[in-house]
Amino acid sequence: MKKLIAAVATLILATSLFAAEGVPSDTIQSAAPASAPEPLSVLDGGNLERELQSLKWEQFKSVIQAIPKMKADVDAYGPLGWQFVRQNYATHSWRKSIDRLDTTQKQQLADLIQLAKAGKNVSAASAVDQASGTSK
Repeated sequence: MKKLIAAVATLILATSLFAAEGVPSDTIQSAAPASAPEPLSVLDGGNLERELQSLKWEQFKSVIQAIPKMKADVDAYGPLGWQFVRQNYATHSWRKSIDRLDTTQKQQLADLIQLAKAGKNVSAASAVDQASGTSK
């Protein structure tokens, strides 16, 4: 058993030495990222999902109701759908619903989330957007 452990340890040591052989040590060290990774895009589904989940219930509901595709996803289950969403909106995965939105709708969602966080009336802002046929 001792011979087996020694053989495995030798193999691991030899493999790590040969993998780095021929490569200057300064090259290996410089492979580490020099700066922090770039922030996620505003329209990234994961980022939008986290921002949406961080809203209070009233803000969340008004944002969802302002995006027709997302509202339809919840409305499909009737009143029980809204009950479920109210209980689970902060932990439920909204990523699939967000990913199904086109770029314009994602931008509208991002704008509405920012309005909700600022304490502005989301439903009035979305009504203006829908009436004009544009998004912010």
